[in-house]
Amino acid sequence: MDARQLRYFLAVVDQGSVNRAAETLLIAQPSLSQSISALERELGVPLFHRVGRRLVLSDAGETLVGPARVVLRDLEDAKASVDALKGLRAGRVDLITMPSPGIEPLTTILTSFSRTYPSVTVNAEAAFTPEEVLHAVRTGVCEVGILGSPAEVRAPELDVVELESQPLILISGPGAETPSRPEIRRSELSGFRLIVSQRGSLMRTLVDEVLASGVDATIVAEVAHRTSILPMVLSGFGQAVMPSSWAPSARQSGATVHRIVPESYLHIAAVCRRTHLTPPARTLMDEARKYAERTPAAWDAPAAESPHIS
Repeated sequence: MDARQLRYFLAVVDQGSVNRAAETLLIAQPSLSQSISALERELGVPLFHRVGRRLVLSDAGETLVGPARVVLRDLEDAKASVDALKGLRAGRVDLITMPSPGIEPLTTILTSFSRTYPSVTVNAEAAFTPEEVLHAVRTGVCEVGILGSPAEVRAPELDVVELESQPLILISGPGAETPSRPEIRRSELSGFRLIVSQRGSLMRTLVDEVLASGVDATIVAEVAHRTSILPMVLSGFGQAVMPSSWAPSARQSGATVHRIVPESYLHIAAVCRRTHLTPPARTLMDEARKYAERTPAAWDAPAAESPHIS
């Protein structure tokens, strides 16, 4: 077994077919098939089963995916260590993030990280649930994960850095009739047209609780891609419940922001494996720890000084 075989194996896993993997790797399809077959002969077990036109991982293939990713990343780590001795700080770090923490605190963390590794490429994958982030880090698909959860993250087998807790806010377009004070009570959402994210998110849970309490609000849109929500709000289509990480962009765009009380908080954390991290990934986690140490909890910061809350 060699690194080339593992790289080819993971390409087939990630692309879902030999043909697409061969195109990605820029090699001939027969050469890739022969390499996978040789790896299966060496291991003495099939790594894939063919179901119709699809390739499905066998139990042995499922078992190999995580260790294969770790081996290839260890090789990258070794090369990066040598490059560091030569004064080079290039390479790549793979991370996965949910949408709201992908605005903040990820932007601040990456800005600090780039001062140490200005030539490192950050590959940021998207996830929409905490479970997706944790699975990607556990299996080695990504080295670092940034997630937001209704409860504090518990993952004993991973290194978890609690970054901050973001209260939920109401974002309203210019001209919307809202209280002049910085907060709005849930009962005051009566009559509002609300743009919501999909079920399972903390934002949607708050809206569902408001509706269940008898408040006469209306859900006018359910949006999977949260980047679409702010333009809808600014157009006057409706108002949205979002984490406080969206507040700076909302204000800069001309929207108004209110803290919703009683408050609900999205708990933001960075996670990584405890071993087999590349030097850039270790530095990225160090920057996450620095962020956690210097950032006050959102509810402790004075309203006029908070980076997230008006």
